[in-house]
Amino acid sequence: MRQTDRYRALKKQGMSETEIKKVFNTAVPMRVFSYSGPIDTTMTPMDSIRWNKHFLRCGFMSMDTHSGAVKAYVGGPNFTHFQYDMVSTGRRQVGSTIKPYLFTLAMDEGMWPCDSTVNDSITLVDGNGVAWTPRDDHHANQGEMVTLNWGLEKSSNWITAYLMSLFTPEQLVRMMRSFGIEGQLDPVVSLCLGPCEVSVKEMVDAYTTFPNKGIRVEPLYVTRIEDNNGNILATFTPKTYEIISETTSYKMIYMLQNVMDHGTGVRARFRYGLKAPMGGKTGTSQNHSDGWFVGFTPSLVSGVWVGGEDRSIHFDNMSAGQGANMALPIWAIYMQKVYSNEELGYSVEEQFDVPEWFDPKAGCK
Repeated sequence: MRQTDRYRALKKQGMSETEIKKVFNTAVPMRVFSYSGPIDTTMTPMDSIRWNKHFLRCGFMSMDTHSGAVKAYVGGPNFTHFQYDMVSTGRRQVGSTIKPYLFTLAMDEGMWPCDSTVNDSITLVDGNGVAWTPRDDHHANQGEMVTLNWGLEKSSNWITAYLMSLFTPEQLVRMMRSFGIEGQLDPVVSLCLGPCEVSVKEMVDAYTTFPNKGIRVEPLYVTRIEDNNGNILATFTPKTYEIISETTSYKMIYMLQNVMDHGTGVRARFRYGLKAPMGGKTGTSQNHSDGWFVGFTPSLVSGVWVGGEDRSIHFDNMSAGQGANMALPIWAIYMQKVYSNEELGYSVEEQFDVPEWFDPKAGCK
């Protein structure tokens, strides 16, 4: 209530808190947002706040893997009613979509998807002597030997924590900075599970590294500027950065494809019927407040965040509040429409540019 223009105007008129609350609880004619169009109704200002808060917000961005050209950009449900950009301005906890950065660090240091370890609870101690034991809701194969590929495929917190034990938090921060993550990153062991806040733009930009042979491409919003006579005044080209080796990118493509084929992203296959080669990662933040999905095909990288306007707005269970349920469907429906429009030039037959000599199990033979 206190954040509204109405409250500030009434306060400026000298009204007391009691008088202002009476105004906010008195029904008045107003027009409110709905997905079917504006609704003219009678409602108290307090109920109108509740009405607006109950709409989930969404940020979505899609860009060309190679050129960086931004193909789709949706900052929120409706600009007239929700004037906040949840692609570039908004930052939310990324959850498990952070895990590919740690796995990339491991692959770049010589590990392979087929490397194995025991799938069990693990306690890490940070530089200040503080112990941290992550919880894992996925208890399949507990106590058994599993591969790193399985760990990312199932988004296992225990396998992720095991990898974190092999490196320092500072190494993970440096890797994420190279991926273009610019916000606050605290160098603590729990960083590997994604408590940090990142924008959709940064996540989509970062994931271009995987299908692009280790080269990260910054988003390109404008290719050229012309005057009214068609004379070109300026042209723009994407900025690129070499982040990881080609071999590391092949390892990550292999594992992130398995996420979509057998793991947490598999509903894109069986529920939405997507047949094209694709990789991706789901993410869910604490208390099921934020749902994420970042997915890529050989030519498109797209990312989705879904959540409430305030972090206190959240689902009360993992089934409804996970990224695979909140965010992945948006990405999947978008890709359905992309592939159904032949004029766009994207084909389900396009393959990732991985050479025939690459064997994801070569390092474990």
